[in-house]
Amino acid sequence: MEPLLQVEHLSISFTQYDRGTRRRSLPVIRDLSFAIRPGQVTAVVGSSGSGKSLLAHGILGILPYNASLEGTITYGGEPLTRRRVEGLRGREIALVPQGVTYLDPLMEIGPQIRRGWRDDRARAESRAVLARYGLGAEVEGMYPFELSGGMARRALIAAAVVERPKLIIADEPTPGLDARAAGRILGHFRELAEEGAGVLLITHDLELALTIAHRVLVLYAGETIEEADAADFAAGTLRHPCTRALWNALPQNGFVPIPGTQPYPGEIPAGCQFAPRCARCREACRSGGPVPDTALRGGRVRCYFPEGGERP
Repeated sequence: MEPLLQVEHLSISFTQYDRGTRRRSLPVIRDLSFAIRPGQVTAVVGSSGSGKSLLAHGILGILPYNASLEGTITYGGEPLTRRRVEGLRGREIALVPQGVTYLDPLMEIGPQIRRGWRDDRARAESRAVLARYGLGAEVEGMYPFELSGGMARRALIAAAVVERPKLIIADEPTPGLDARAAGRILGHFRELAEEGAGVLLITHDLELALTIAHRVLVLYAGETIEEADAADFAAGTLRHPCTRALWNALPQNGFVPIPGTQPYPGEIPAGCQFAPRCARCREACRSGGPVPDTALRGGRVRCYFPEGGERP
């Protein structure tokens, strides 16, 4: 099946001023590639500062003025230019943002879902999509402050999918929710994928992501260090030490932490950026050239010495 969204060698950097009028370029995402197919949930996981939300903004064409994007993004086999994404955004391509503050506090929920339309058909579609997410018709006449956190998040999803988009980008859609409520929210995205949509789920919660994802991309300091099937985690066939560390840090796997912190943009070390925290680190990892991005056992890994593989 042909990809719905194809991202190839994407890099995003920011121009900043350092010491007066001296300008510098701050790389935040580097050489990122992946694809999303219809009916597939692809989860992008990583800690704060790894570039996850910036990826969503780059795809949607809503980067700030001082950002620079390099690489290729195609949608439906054609380049996703700024002009084209403006026409698709909110229709074929929908964003479910991480904050319920994206709901207009001065407007009732119904008009926000209908986007100004007042005819009977628009009202019927609004009530149908609210019902799908467990919200009654009375929610149409309520303001965001009258909704609970879970209700507000379901209203955000309803507003995003009422146009039946082909690609849904969900940026941290479950913060502040308990595990049961978060599971229900993510279940809605899996349902949309089963109906043929492509879903890009951006989250720091690996455990929740694995409940619905088909494919997982792990970001570390702006780079994709591993791409794997969701089944690889439970099967123990992961490729990168960082991904293994994320898996071992889950409560059910012993909650085993690793020392150190993720480097900030502009402070990326030579060689492998995960080397200072890696228990399997060798001298070549600290002083080598660009880390190879290698296909391995049905996935990809950016590592000099991947687990279960030979050095390329």
